[in-house]
Amino acid sequence: MQLELPIAPLRHLDPTHSGLSIQERFESFHQLNPWILEQLEALTADCAERGLRRIGIGMLFEVLRWQYGRATQGEPFKLNNDFRSRYVRSMLDRHPEWSSLFETRELRTA
Repeated sequence: MQLELPIAPLRHLDPTHSGLSIQERFESFHQLNPWILEQLEALTADCAERGLRRIGIGMLFEVLRWQYGRATQGEPFKLNNDFRSRYVRSMLDRHPEWSSLFETRELRTA
């Protein structure tokens, strides 16, 4: 069975956000696209239910990019890889039971 994800149009940050920290840009991007975290959570829950013991956020990003491309007939899905660790941390804040699924490292930049 294929996991079907409800996909919303991707909204991008205003170019004036370029001087902000990664965390500030992530928070702004998340406010514009809260559905991304929800879909990453749905993918993670599906993986956990299937018995995966380790999950990489890179894999989840690529699956979400692929699903988005299918749902939008190939519209590019520009999801900043700088946000990967922020999404993992957001998921773990909301789902501490997933802490063994993801490896996290100390953040190098704010």
